[in-house]
Amino acid sequence: MRYYDEHPGRVRADVPVRPVPAPAPAPASSLRRDPTTGEWILMAPHRRRRSATGPHCPLCPDTPGEAAEIPGGAYDVAVFDNRYPAMGGSGAFGASAALAGTAVSLGAADGLGLLADLPAPGRCEVIAYSDDHHTPLARLPRARVRTVIEAWADRTRELNRLDGVAQVVCFENRGAEVGASLDHPHGQIYAYPWVPDRFARMQEQARRAQLHGVDCVFCAVLDTEEHEGSRIVTRSAHWSAFVPFAARWPFEVHLYARRHVPDLAALTEEERADLAGVYRSVLRRFETVADRPLPYMAVWVQAPAREGRELGHLRAQVFSDHWGSGAVKRMAAGELGAGAFVSETDPERAAEALRRAGATA
Repeated sequence: MRYYDEHPGRVRADVPVRPVPAPAPAPASSLRRDPTTGEWILMAPHRRRRSATGPHCPLCPDTPGEAAEIPGGAYDVAVFDNRYPAMGGSGAFGASAALAGTAVSLGAADGLGLLADLPAPGRCEVIAYSDDHHTPLARLPRARVRTVIEAWADRTRELNRLDGVAQVVCFENRGAEVGASLDHPHGQIYAYPWVPDRFARMQEQARRAQLHGVDCVFCAVLDTEEHEGSRIVTRSAHWSAFVPFAARWPFEVHLYARRHVPDLAALTEEERADLAGVYRSVLRRFETVADRPLPYMAVWVQAPAREGRELGHLRAQVFSDHWGSGAVKRMAAGELGAGAFVSETDPERAAEALRRAGATA
């Protein structure tokens, strides 16, 4: 259990609680490779038993006679190991040394065979944004959002140091409609033993851009969006938020660091303080842009832990598959089967709506 307190020296209440019952033993997660695409799939059937919203929230402060995941009473921000992890469980790395750095290449030369099935070392952590069950991150005070950023940065730094970690990802699913199993505002931090496929493709695009004289493709995208202007949602001294030119989702915002910086741990104090306000503003726009607060997914794209760090450019992607009440973008056969995404949104109009939403956020 790791606590991130806004005021040093906090003394935690000694609240007697029943021990939280451990989940029934489950087979360890594994990694299986699709031999037709080279993609790695995490096999974790035990996650079907993970905690879900019920009469007792495991992320609320514990009380006498009622067990909770987070002991010691009130807290600001807390991070702990997921009891139903998609990877690892023991925290050990090294069993899949062939995965370190990048995904294993397809073919017989890697010695894994057609049906590659490996242990899945890794770390899966939960980050609780507050002991307040009812207030989402968008509505927490700016100082608390800053504390969450500090926790993300600290865990990124520490997890990147572990042998075998290839990519650290901080993310949030907000709303049951997009997969959140608990109402209590929280996110997750994954330390992958390989660079997931989508991130690996981004790295490859960055390498290709350098061959054509573009030092950083992400810096180039940011410069272009700021110059063109029609998709900018909000901007500050250190951050720029815009709807991407090729937006996929009804509402989608990319938030870029205006300085070329690899990850959250590398931000200056000034950049973190600025980020607390801008990120909170972006999330609030998802609450007010439609006729109801939109469920959303948010993911921080950071540089990999080892190879290719110079290509990374810190940014967040926040998106919703909802236009509003009852209106949802459904992934269809061509998109899921062929991987050819069909966007049904107008990025420029979406940006305009999100800008207007800022006036009421």
